[in-house]
Amino acid sequence: MARGPRYRLKFRRRREGKTDYDKRRKMVLSGTPRIVVRVTNKHTIVEFVKAKVRGDKTIVSAHSNNLKKFGWKGRCSNTPALYLTSLLACLRAKKEGVRKGILDIGLRSPTRGSKVFACLKAASDAGLSVPHDAETIPSDSRISGEHIAEYAKLLSSNKVAYKRSFGAYLKRGLKPENLPRHFLQVKKKVVEAF
Repeated sequence: MARGPRYRLKFRRRREGKTDYDKRRKMVLSGTPRIVVRVTNKHTIVEFVKAKVRGDKTIVSAHSNNLKKFGWKGRCSNTPALYLTSLLACLRAKKEGVRKGILDIGLRSPTRGSKVFACLKAASDAGLSVPHDAETIPSDSRISGEHIAEYAKLLSSNKVAYKRSFGAYLKRGLKPENLPRHFLQVKKKVVEAF
């Protein structure tokens, strides 16, 4: 593995492709809590993390499973779920005294309009100060799930494809065409809880 006497081995998490230490160093030196957003295939996790000498300390966190307490019936990893999970985490952080943060999306590519940037919209709606460019945030129609509802209407003529794509929604008692209205109802419940 070594390529000579002056070869310097990279940190393990860098070799595994888990951490970009240059970005992390800049965020840690800022002294501002990081808003860590991680999206898996089925869930979304949003945490407010403060860097400490002995290791990072999580101030508050929210998991997309927490949305079920507020009546969420949609998927837990799409754009509306990410927004609602972020809103929940931001409102919890505000209750703990956090007023600003820096978005940490890890090694994900920062694509304009990507679902991870729905977190920025949630933070500004919760009243937190997070530096960002307004063009990176997805549109309000995308955040509310209108694109999913339109796709469901498009597929509704083909019953097999419709059931294959939206079977999970139907099992939970939600027609995907009604997702934007359901999103607004759950958002109202989350805001009223704080």
